[in-house]
Amino acid sequence: MLLEQQIKEVYQYQKEYFKKLSLGTPRTLLNEVDLTDYHVKIVTGIRRSGKSTLLMQLLNRINSFNFLSFEDPRLAQFEVNDFFKLERIFQADNNSEVYFFDEIQNIKGWERFIRTLHDKKTRVIISGSNASLLSKELGTSLTGRQITYELFPFSYGEYLINKNKKPGINSFGEFLELGGFPEYLNSNNRNVLIHLFNDLIYRDIIVRHGLRNAKVVRELGIYLATNIAKEFSFNKLSKTFELGSVNTMLSYISFFEDAYLFFTVPRFSYSLKQQAKNLKKIYGIDTALVNNLSLSFSKDKGRLLENMVFIELKRRAKDIYYYKNKGECDFVVLKNKQIENLIQVCYELNHNNLQRELNGLLEAMNELNINSGLILTMNQDDQIVQDNKNVIVKPVWKWVLENETKN
Repeated sequence: MLLEQQIKEVYQYQKEYFKKLSLGTPRTLLNEVDLTDYHVKIVTGIRRSGKSTLLMQLLNRINSFNFLSFEDPRLAQFEVNDFFKLERIFQADNNSEVYFFDEIQNIKGWERFIRTLHDKKTRVIISGSNASLLSKELGTSLTGRQITYELFPFSYGEYLINKNKKPGINSFGEFLELGGFPEYLNSNNRNVLIHLFNDLIYRDIIVRHGLRNAKVVRELGIYLATNIAKEFSFNKLSKTFELGSVNTMLSYISFFEDAYLFFTVPRFSYSLKQQAKNLKKIYGIDTALVNNLSLSFSKDKGRLLENMVFIELKRRAKDIYYYKNKGECDFVVLKNKQIENLIQVCYELNHNNLQRELNGLLEAMNELNINSGLILTMNQDDQIVQDNKNVIVKPVWKWVLENETKN
């Protein structure tokens, strides 16, 4: 519990501090958040991806608002009953009916106060760095009354704006290496990414879930980064890290996903039972973060490129699977439970790998009854027609910008 005067001091400090902040690079998501209706808006995403900056960009569109960030360590003792003190502070200052809360999941029971605000027909926008907590807590209190938006590190288009560069193979090559975390792009200091990883491990996984073996969790994160875009087995991982239980490993991987650090992709099957049995593939949130964590001495640009394609698909809220039978196709992309696209990713097509890459894609096209497919490369344009199937070959950077334009 905090005294009202203590809360007021933090509120006034933050108010003055945020007035001085730069609005930063305009985020694409900014145009998708509708502030005119009364659904509770939830912005989630990995730490340091720019959620607070996005909130400031949203605030800039509004004349009067209430704002508080619960990342401030002075609010560590804030309890759910303190929200009523905060409400009095807000009303005395500007009496606005628009509320912004950053990292609100730090306060136990916060969802009850948000429900009260919603019932009063106020507009509420909240942010948080854990997808599972936000969805679980609001699921019981505000079912059907919230809209969730996921914020990722900079896309290629946002990177171009941030760096004032032109689209093309050179700038995209830089983006593949540097990734999209704003702070790292501004500093080019590797320690930024290492500190971010440690923060995610200890604050969003170890502390949040009450885990004891920090060393195992950290080593697991490095292992996953080293094996990005590869299949993995929960059973083998549990044995490798001596966890003794497959269920424990399932929980650990889900904690990584909730923190937006890693994502799993299932093998496509029309049978949900078979899908659950099959191996999954692992991808990371950002190519620079993966690169800096990986223990691999030879960086595999093909797997990094595949990881980037995955993140772009994830950014567009697609349902993503991979296909494997005799051959393999990197991505089976679904929309509204219908197959929208089949995508193969290859750094460079040449006479050594053309038939292998093509065969995997064509096998998936034939089995899934799809007439067109896509091969994404670093910098090749082409079109291949085989067995009455049409395959477009396109550079990833062009495909990414086309997607951003459409969305």
